[in-house]
Amino acid sequence: MRYISTRGDKTERRFCEILLEGLAPDGGLYLPVSYPQVDDATLTKWRGLSYADLAFEILSLYIDDIPAEDLRALLRRTYTQEVFGTPEITPLKPLEPGLALEALSNGPTLAFKDMAMQLLGGLFEYELKRRGETLNILGATSGDTGSAAEYAMRGKAGVNVFMLSPHGRMSPFQQAQMFSLQDANIHNIAVTGVFDDCQDIVKAVSNDLDFKRRHKIGTVNSINWARLLAQVVYYFAGYLQATKTNEEKVSFTVPSGNFGNVCAGHVARMMGLPIDKLVVATNENDVLDEFFRSGAYRVRGAADTYETSSPSMDISKASNFERFVFDLLGRDGARVKALFGGTEFKLSDEEFARIQRFGFQSGSSTHADRLATIRSCRENYGQLIDTHTADGLKVAQQRRDPAVTMIVLETALPAKFAATIVEALGIEPPRPAGLENIEALPKRVTVLPVDVQAVKTFIETHV
Repeated sequence: MRYISTRGDKTERRFCEILLEGLAPDGGLYLPVSYPQVDDATLTKWRGLSYADLAFEILSLYIDDIPAEDLRALLRRTYTQEVFGTPEITPLKPLEPGLALEALSNGPTLAFKDMAMQLLGGLFEYELKRRGETLNILGATSGDTGSAAEYAMRGKAGVNVFMLSPHGRMSPFQQAQMFSLQDANIHNIAVTGVFDDCQDIVKAVSNDLDFKRRHKIGTVNSINWARLLAQVVYYFAGYLQATKTNEEKVSFTVPSGNFGNVCAGHVARMMGLPIDKLVVATNENDVLDEFFRSGAYRVRGAADTYETSSPSMDISKASNFERFVFDLLGRDGARVKALFGGTEFKLSDEEFARIQRFGFQSGSSTHADRLATIRSCRENYGQLIDTHTADGLKVAQQRRDPAVTMIVLETALPAKFAATIVEALGIEPPRPAGLENIEALPKRVTVLPVDVQAVKTFIETHV
């Protein structure tokens, strides 16, 4: 399998090259030259596999430069009941006939990001050891990517992590998860802006090819294809749990800000997984909902990016969205480069009509919606959900087709957003053992302005 850029550079690269590289040299994102196809016989063969072995079957279609026995062993070390709490790894939680949650948040940092990040840590360590090299990871987080990356990379040989987050815009629990880490290879940088500012800095540093190569800069954000590929697996796992035959279709509703999580569903659908609809659920920062309703993509500035009670989705520039647009426009790299050269664009009527072929729908949710959904989910189904999952469930209930099972992807455990749970239900959400007083732990973080050079200087003095 070979990979090309979404912005027209057709130089084909192998998986382990792009694993450590992040963005393509032309500023685009990597995608496979073509999507491997999964037929009925293959799906039947995969029923009953463990999660780790299912992951091997899927990832081995995309990775041909890691020996199969090494890849299988790495996946079996990653996806274990000891790490993720259940033998299924991502069990379904039925709410009512035709509606279920897929539990993705039982990993070390209580968020779905662990599903990919735990694997990414192992892949990085494996490849760096094989090459005898080191890597300085630069990432941006709106809440959960940062802690998932840091917990996956802490203590990993040859890896340093520089994680940017929006100063004061994450929940106290999310901040404590990251800033309380004292590992020498973990560096937290709080940027005095919004998440999009953090993401822009990561891209600017990655696009400085001399700096990137001199300091061996890589990324763990979902612009890294390896991370998105790992997320494809739980769409197959959810489908295989929800269905008895391959003739059945399911739909997925995905709370989304940066489009990485739902983009993995797009890849699964392109591979042939019988997905009917992929429903994008946003909060008040509704750039993606606006696009799927109108064909207009309009990035908001920092002043127009709302601070909400589902903060991991407080994003107005969805970097992974470029991958879908590349496929939507027939893989026209020049057109994609032109569209994403500015802060807004509008599809032609013909281009907008193509969206239906890819199965996308969307909807948005507000703080009042989140409170109501958290209450109703507890009262009607006995399930306690976090704020982002509530956004997803609210939109899923609007977009359901009675004839098709709807799976809502769980985003995080409620403990990470206790203030809103208390507001909705009047109770503190339970916390896993060992995390009762995490906010009181000593913190290690550096506050920097929205300034690319300031971040570069910090990296240079800490590698």
